[in-house]
Amino acid sequence: MKTLLVTGGAGFIGSNFVHYVVENTDAHVTVLDKLTYAGNRASLDGVPKERLGFVHGDIADPAVVNSLVADADAVVHFAAESHNDNSLQDPRPFLDTNIMGTYTLLEAVRRHDKRFHHISTDEVYGDLELDDPQRFTESTPYNPSSPYSSTKAGSDLLVRAWVRSFGVQATISNCSNNYGPYQHVEKFIPRQITNVIDGIRPKLYGAGENVRDWIHANDHSSAVLTILERGQIGETYLIGADGEKNNKDVVELILTTMGEPAAGYDHVLDRPGHDLRYAIDSTRLRTELGWTPKFSDFESGLASTVEWYRNNEAWWRPQKAATEAKYVTQGQ
Repeated sequence: MKTLLVTGGAGFIGSNFVHYVVENTDAHVTVLDKLTYAGNRASLDGVPKERLGFVHGDIADPAVVNSLVADADAVVHFAAESHNDNSLQDPRPFLDTNIMGTYTLLEAVRRHDKRFHHISTDEVYGDLELDDPQRFTESTPYNPSSPYSSTKAGSDLLVRAWVRSFGVQATISNCSNNYGPYQHVEKFIPRQITNVIDGIRPKLYGAGENVRDWIHANDHSSAVLTILERGQIGETYLIGADGEKNNKDVVELILTTMGEPAAGYDHVLDRPGHDLRYAIDSTRLRTELGWTPKFSDFESGLASTVEWYRNNEAWWRPQKAATEAKYVTQGQ
């Protein structure tokens, strides 16, 4: 696969994947991104110009999508509306992008017989009890709880249907919560880091007992490339790095990593429908495809992320004021 089309490649996880592919393969990458508030062209700075093409466009636009898919060997589909809070305020963009956008891409790869990999989330499975020893597997039933996770579940099912009904050469991956460079400051970890940098006390939903399974974006990128190269068509692989942490522990670790007292945060009203716990069992990916994460130590991965935000204020500063103003109106 010498040419890759990466949708959402100017977003957080997508841009990390573009950097990873360019650094670890000889492939040329074309990025298709709508550049909504969550997309940032600067996230692709440093990628050699001869290895990168960029198209500002919508994945739900058949004319744009068709020509780009025709010229690619494979499509890696990161583009999505992905913020739970935003989906509770206005679900419509999530339907437009996550459902109709995925449909448009599937029809294009079907028409041109191209390899397709669909990026999804563990949130399609709903949540687990805090004391439940189980983790999500590829056979866990879907049980989404928000407009965001519902539309991602719907897009997963579309991919499966296009594989079965039309023979599309597709795979799916459902990943746990990513952290690392280039993540928008509306998200949990970068919001707390940038708040501390600005002398603002971090905010924690409820008691902070909700558990997320964290994975560094570089490990997600290496897993996706592994699936693209060696995954079995029609199959789903779960990506995780055994990084379960509750939100309270994450906030306190951010504070201590940045030289602040661990208790220097405030509690705010919990989010409606806030899932309790996510936990990924990535056994299949590791045993069948031989993948292993490199950032198995969350503390060191978080420290490198803190350092990145300290050193790249010019990247995140333009987003910060508007993001915090929005949270203030929501009492968060």
